[in-house]
Amino acid sequence: MGDLPAREDLPRYVAPLPVWLENFGLRAAWLIVAVNLLGTAFGFWYYGFHPLPASDPLITWQFAGEPAVMWPLVPDSPVATLFIALSLGLWKLGRNQEWVNALAFFGCIKLGAWTPFVLAAFFPGFIGVGWPMYAFLFCSHLAMVAEAFLIHRYSDFPVWAVFVAVVWYGFNDLVDYFVPLVGTPHHTTLPGQRLVEASDVVGFSHPSPTHEIAAAGAVVLTLAATFLALSTRVKKLEADARPSSGR
Repeated sequence: MGDLPAREDLPRYVAPLPVWLENFGLRAAWLIVAVNLLGTAFGFWYYGFHPLPASDPLITWQFAGEPAVMWPLVPDSPVATLFIALSLGLWKLGRNQEWVNALAFFGCIKLGAWTPFVLAAFFPGFIGVGWPMYAFLFCSHLAMVAEAFLIHRYSDFPVWAVFVAVVWYGFNDLVDYFVPLVGTPHHTTLPGQRLVEASDVVGFSHPSPTHEIAAAGAVVLTLAATFLALSTRVKKLEADARPSSGR
C-alpha cells in the first residue's frame, strides 16, 4: 500500500468501505481536499454569503435572517466539509490533529446523512429548487458519509478528541432545536419556515411537525456518530491487542 496507513482488521460497521475505495480516497486526498473546499465555498454561498453575483446583497438568504453573532453555528454542512478538508490535509502534511479528525468524522456522518434525510422527508418543499440542485445536494452529502470512513486509517479516535466533537455537535443540536441563545433556533431553513417579522425577535418560524422531525434526525445522528467513533476506538484497541494475546 506504499505510503498509506495500514488497514486494521475492523468490523464492517465501523469500516464499511471496501479496501480499494479507502486506498483510492487516501491516494486522492489532495483532490478530495480541493473538492471539499469548493463545497465549503458553495455552502457559504447557499446560506447567503454572496460576493458573487455582484448584483446580490453581500449577505442574503438565511444569513440575513439570523443574528450575526450566531453565524458560525448556521452553515453546518460547509463547516463539516471544511473539517474533512483540514483533516485530510493535515494528515497528508504529517501534522495529524486528532480533534480535527473527530470533528470531521462527526460532521460528515451527521450532516452527510441529515441533509438527505430532510430532503427526502420534506421532498415536496425541496423539489422547488429543481431536480439538478436536489440531486446534487442529495448525492454530495451522501459522499460526505463515505469520506468519514476514510478517517479510521490515520486516526486513533482518542476519547478526548471524541469528547471535543460531542461537545461541538451537541451544542449545535441545543441551539439549532432546543435552546436558541439569540432569537429563534438556528438550524438550516426547511420548507414552511418564514422570516419572523417582529422587532423583538430575530430569526425564523419553526412550524410543527417539521421542526420536531428535523430535530429527531439530528439528535439520532449525533448519537450514531458518537457510537461509531467510540466503537472504532474500541475495535482498534482490540485489533492492536490481538497478536500479543495469542502468544
